[in-house]
Amino acid sequence: MEITKKDPFSPPSTPTEGFFAKVEGNAQKPAGETISPSPTPQSVPFPVPPIQNEAGFTPSVPPSKLNLKKIILFLFGGLIFILIVFFIFKKGLLKPVKKNGETNLVYWGLWEPESVMAEIISEYQNSHPKIKINYVLQSPKDYRERLQTAIMKGSGPDIFRFHNTWVQMLKDYLAPIPSTVMDSATFEKIFYPVAKNDLRLGSNYIGIPLEIDNLALFYNEEIFSIAGKLPPTTWDEFRKTALELTVRDAAGKIQTAGAALGVTSNVDHWSDILGLMFLQNGANLEKPTDNLAEDALTFFTLFSRFDRVWDETLPSSTYFFASGRLAMYFGPSWRFFEIKALNPKLKFKIIPVPQLPGVNITWASYWVEGVNNKSGNVTEAWEFLKYLSSKQTMEKLYQAQSKLRFFGEPYSRTDMADLLKNEPYVGVFVEQAPKAKSWYLSSRTFDNGINDKIIKYYEDAVNAVNKGAGPKEALATVAQGVAQVLSQYGAK
Repeated sequence: MEITKKDPFSPPSTPTEGFFAKVEGNAQKPAGETISPSPTPQSVPFPVPPIQNEAGFTPSVPPSKLNLKKIILFLFGGLIFILIVFFIFKKGLLKPVKKNGETNLVYWGLWEPESVMAEIISEYQNSHPKIKINYVLQSPKDYRERLQTAIMKGSGPDIFRFHNTWVQMLKDYLAPIPSTVMDSATFEKIFYPVAKNDLRLGSNYIGIPLEIDNLALFYNEEIFSIAGKLPPTTWDEFRKTALELTVRDAAGKIQTAGAALGVTSNVDHWSDILGLMFLQNGANLEKPTDNLAEDALTFFTLFSRFDRVWDETLPSSTYFFASGRLAMYFGPSWRFFEIKALNPKLKFKIIPVPQLPGVNITWASYWVEGVNNKSGNVTEAWEFLKYLSSKQTMEKLYQAQSKLRFFGEPYSRTDMADLLKNEPYVGVFVEQAPKAKSWYLSSRTFDNGINDKIIKYYEDAVNAVNKGAGPKEALATVAQGVAQVLSQYGAK
């Protein structure tokens, strides 16, 4: 069968044909309160009788036209006043009262504790005595919704952290970066291309990343050493290696898994992995209706459905890797800390994700600092973020983070890549950053919005294929669902 170069993920039509023909021979087939009434008074006064004229009739008094006119004018004036006040607050034109000339900035952060930010903030306040910054660490649970609600009510922070895929959901609340802080040419020179693609809204950039993160391949050194295997660099090598490193007991139950892929229930970051495969294969994630999309979806499911190197009976991929029973695992940089906490003695390395021939694409998922455009302190907020994103401050942040864990957040600035490229664990994430791309399949953003909704459609597709449905049929439903979600958030 002739395989075109554009169909590298195309599955074989038989176990001995196709792009992965050389490894098919080793594959195994799938086996309220109650209100009490008021007491009745002992006596009730008689109503005052109406005024009568001399003839004994009650005169009919027409309402005063003057009083009615006053009432109408009063109500109309009140309505105008309410509308003016609403407009002022809506547009953020009302400046907060500044006590003794001080400006107080509220900064909602994620992940980094106050101890990491304290010294950096203190230094800035010392050089800017009229600025006071209140850093508040937020829980990721319902964070995006709480943030939007607070901003709409006028009680939101001046500065806040958001995910790179949230721009369309937050576009009505994001202030553009002033040219006095950083012009577009400077932004594009300093930060990686993925930030240029993700953080532009109209003609402006609307956020500054303080870190970059992406998907990488973790592998167990001991399993590879015992088997005499080298870590894979291509998907062909990856699949072969996963097959060869999988060990089952007499009953066919997996004891050592070659790779965690194929299902959604227990593969951490499966949506990022699937998104990476789609992008590398040239498939359109927004309209996944061609053969390239079908091939990528099919390839993902082969690891459980056909190769049986992973299945739904196993624990989560992160836990299984930490236990020393998973040879290869995909994750972002911060998973390193969780794995080390679970098993400090585990020996593993982190390398770039596998690629297809002639392709070099990686998957990015990172967090950004933005400014509330309803804030009365937009200028002061951006000046502080300019300070945070400077090389000197970023180095101090990294050092503060490294005191609490093995390493800090990988630098978002391209001119700081050399500082980390040779580091044993974090270096790979900097190495992959120039070729990183992103989309709305980013896992663990907890957004209850664009990511989570689109991920659900792709999850249903993976599950459908694993139950015997064709990839074309499964992806047709995905395409319809994705279109609805993107339309809902104005992302089309």
